[in-house]
Amino acid sequence: MTELNPLILADFFLGKAESKPDFEVLTFTTSDDRADEIRTFAQIWENSQKLSSALVEQGIAPGDSFAVMLRNHPEFVETMAAASTLGAAFVPIDPRTRGEKLAYTLNNSESKGIICADYCIQQVIEIRDKVPGLEWIISLDSTGEADAKTLDSDEYLKMAEIMAAPVTTVDRRVTDPNQPLQIIYTSGTTGDPKGVSIPNARLAGGTMLGPLLQFIPGDKPYTGLSLTHGNAQSLTMFPAIGMDLPVVFSRKFTKSRLWDITRKYNCTVFNLLGGMTSAIYSEPQKPNDNDNPVRMVLSAGMPAVIWEKFAERFNLKIVELYAAVDGYGLFMNTGDGPVGSFGQMPPESEFQIVDDEGNEVPHGEMGELIGRPLEGEVEVEYYKNKEASKKKTAGGWVRTGDVCHRDDAGWFYFDYRKGGGIRHNGDFINPGFVERALAEHPSINDVYVYGVPAASGAPGEKDVVAAIVTTADFNAESVFDLCKKELEANFIPSYLQVVSEIPKTASEKPQERFLVEKFAPDAEGVFPI
Repeated sequence: MTELNPLILADFFLGKAESKPDFEVLTFTTSDDRADEIRTFAQIWENSQKLSSALVEQGIAPGDSFAVMLRNHPEFVETMAAASTLGAAFVPIDPRTRGEKLAYTLNNSESKGIICADYCIQQVIEIRDKVPGLEWIISLDSTGEADAKTLDSDEYLKMAEIMAAPVTTVDRRVTDPNQPLQIIYTSGTTGDPKGVSIPNARLAGGTMLGPLLQFIPGDKPYTGLSLTHGNAQSLTMFPAIGMDLPVVFSRKFTKSRLWDITRKYNCTVFNLLGGMTSAIYSEPQKPNDNDNPVRMVLSAGMPAVIWEKFAERFNLKIVELYAAVDGYGLFMNTGDGPVGSFGQMPPESEFQIVDDEGNEVPHGEMGELIGRPLEGEVEVEYYKNKEASKKKTAGGWVRTGDVCHRDDAGWFYFDYRKGGGIRHNGDFINPGFVERALAEHPSINDVYVYGVPAASGAPGEKDVVAAIVTTADFNAESVFDLCKKELEANFIPSYLQVVSEIPKTASEKPQERFLVEKFAPDAEGVFPI
C-alpha cells in the first residue's frame, strides 16, 4: 500500500482504488434509454490518470487552474481527482452559463483551458475571443442527451480519445493539503460572482462527514443537484463515498422523475434546497407518494409551512442544514428541534445575531448571522479579491449576509437573505406561506415569490409578485380566489407573473433578478389582483 494523506483528494481516490478497486461507487443515470454510466474506484483512478496525462501535455502545472463545464457525468469526478494529482485548481461552471458571465468567470479564475460537453461548447466558442488566456478545450461527447451537438472541428481535444489511451502513471504533484483544489463561484445575484478558493483538505475532509450527516451503513444517497455546486459535492458525494456508500446521480434535477428514480435504485437519502421543495410539493399528489425507500431528506431551506406536510406525505425524516461555501460552520436540526429551525450552535463555534452596527440583538429579534471558531482565526479567501475577503471576515467574524433570529432555547431560524426581505403594508412577508398556498393549486407546477418596489412609492415597501409556471387550463381569478381563502390580506400577491420556467442556478436557487427584469405591471403574462 502507498503511504497516503487522506486530506489530499488524489490520495483518497488512490487509496480507495488500492483497497476497494471493484466497488461500484458511482452510478450516473441518463436522460434516455441508454445504459447507466457506472464507475468503480479503480476506474475513477485510472481515468483520472489518463486525464492527468492529457492535462500535463496541455501545460497544466501546479498552481494553474482550468474550468469544468459539465452536467453530472462521471468525467466530472475524474477531473476532480486529476486536478488534485497535478496540484491544480478546477473551476466548476454551471453548463447554463453564457455570455459575459461565462467570460468573466474564465478570465477572473485565470483558467488555461476548459473541459465542457458538446451541449454547451457553443457558449464557450461565442465568448472565446474575450478570454485570451483560454488555450485549449476538451469536449465531452454526450450522445443521447436531448441537446447534444455534433462537433467536427479538429480544434478541440476529444475526451473519448483521452479515455481510449492506455493508462500512464502520473506522479502526484500536490504535497500540501492546504493547496487550492477548487475555485467555486458564488451565484452573483447581486453583483459579479466571487471565486471562493477551496483547498484539498476541505474537499477531502468531506469524506469524513457521513456519520455527522446521519448516513448509516446500507444507505444509498441520490442527488440531482449539480456537481458544479458545493452541496452535491460536500453533502452528498464525498460523505457517502467516504463510508463506501454507492451514490446515484441524475444529469440534472428532475422533480417529475424524482420518486421513480429513488424507487428504481432503492435510494434512501437525497438532498433538497429551498427552491426545489415547493416544486416537488406542487406536483399532483399520487396514491404511492408515501411508498418509497427514502428514509431521510437533507434539506437547506425547507419552508416551515410545508415541513410537516412534506414529511408526512412522502413518509420520511427531514434533517435541516445550514452552511455556505463561503461561510463557516455547519448547523443541523436532526429532527429534535422545532419545525423551521436549522439547528443550534455548532460545536467549537460562536455565532451571534447582530444589528447593522454589529451589536448583538435580543433573542427573537432579527439580525445578520455572524460566526467564528472558538479557537483560531476564520478564513474566507475570494480569488483575486482581497477587499471582499477582508470585508467578509471583518473583525474576525464571518458575515453570512443572512437575516436570522434565535429563540430562547438557542435554536436558530432563517428569515431572509439580507437585502431580500419583502415588507408589504408594514408587515414582513414570509414567501413560504404564499408559495405553499399557490403550490396546492392544481394548475400551478412551480412557484417563486419575490418583491418589487411598491407602486405606492412608500420607502422600503414592496409589492408581492408570485412567478408561476402553469398548466394550459390556468385561470388567474381562481388563483386569486385560493389566495384570498388561504392567506392573510397582506400576503396575497399583488401580481401573478406567468413564466415558462423559474430561472434557477445550479443549486436550484431561483434567480430573482431575471424575473425582475421581465416584470412590469402591464407586461404580457402579468395579472394584477
